[in-house]
Amino acid sequence: MALIVVVITDIILLFNVAKGILAHRLLADRLSNGDENLIKLIIDNRYNFYTSLTIIDEVPFQFQYRDLKFNIKLAPKGNEIIKYNLRPVKRGEYEFGLINIYVCSPIGLISRRYQLDKKVTVPVYPSYIQMRKFELLAISNQLTAIGIKKIRRIGHNMEFEQIKEYTEGDDFRSINWKATARHGELMVNTYQDEKSQQVYCIIDKSRVMQMPFDGMSLLDYAINTSLALANIIIKKDDKAGLLTFQHKVGAHLKASGSNKQMLKILETLYNEKTAYKEADYSRLYIDIKQNINQRSLLLLFTNFETRSAMKRQLPYLQKLARAHLLVVIFFENTEMRSLIHEPASNTKGIYYKAIAENLHFEKKLIAQELSKHGIHSVISAPSELSINSINKYLELKSRGMI
Repeated sequence: MALIVVVITDIILLFNVAKGILAHRLLADRLSNGDENLIKLIIDNRYNFYTSLTIIDEVPFQFQYRDLKFNIKLAPKGNEIIKYNLRPVKRGEYEFGLINIYVCSPIGLISRRYQLDKKVTVPVYPSYIQMRKFELLAISNQLTAIGIKKIRRIGHNMEFEQIKEYTEGDDFRSINWKATARHGELMVNTYQDEKSQQVYCIIDKSRVMQMPFDGMSLLDYAINTSLALANIIIKKDDKAGLLTFQHKVGAHLKASGSNKQMLKILETLYNEKTAYKEADYSRLYIDIKQNINQRSLLLLFTNFETRSAMKRQLPYLQKLARAHLLVVIFFENTEMRSLIHEPASNTKGIYYKAIAENLHFEKKLIAQELSKHGIHSVISAPSELSINSINKYLELKSRGMI
């Protein structure tokens, strides 16, 4: 009888209040692919006694979380904010379900379940967090802190602006002797940086970009880098464009430096889909020849594992390099690199190590072969792709090659 009385008392305590627990989820309107996105759960206790809560949030199935559970205790009329991070690795729509909360009174014999908040679908966009990080660092001149090199400008890669009187500190090499003779005092030419150069990020969506690294495909690394790089390009007063291809050309966004260009690039990259088919470089060449008439910097994100694979596409790359400044950006296999540095303890290990060194050296031979034909290249680990790509763009710009 005593047990029955206690159980009934516990039931009355938990169910006497219609809405004893309130909860809602706070998250951004869109998530950033490949980044840690902060999620907050705000829990309010409307009971007049201490409660023990077990909270299970229904996160999207793409994360495959089976044990995302939080155990907390709340004071009477108290509240708490629970924070956790989610890292998506694919673009698309992610659906959050309900917040399930199991409540126990101080007696602890009965548990009441609440299903709170509502289902919500959130899109996962290319990494706008990474884009903003590079933008803020560029504004505060702290890009060197994350590996962006300070590159000395070589020569006068600048447009003539005006002739003015010489003042202390002006470059004496810019003295205009004819104007000096006419005015009877030292006059110098002033210049401004060349602007409005066209820069296209070209993304290969074929099967060679399907290889995963840290949960993300090489394609998504290229997409995230293209977004960050396009933002830097526009901040440098150049024009950013976008082109994607696999067996045929997909998106083609004309280069522009307008304020709306970044939004167009973001939406275009979000909607890009691929069947991971074989890349057709002949179609790429034809599309560029027909639609890009001005000499531009072409940053081609692709992947070559062997020289034979690269040589099959070399004729088209050479044709592109004749009309434009072409940079081929491909990936270093970091698994091979780690295998090379591991000591071999048996014959099998030596065999694997020799193969890894051969494949690693093959990448360097690909870069040398491209260089022989006047094509620039960048070999990068996926995690360092954005930094290496931005460095290459700034290097070419400082050398006056675009």
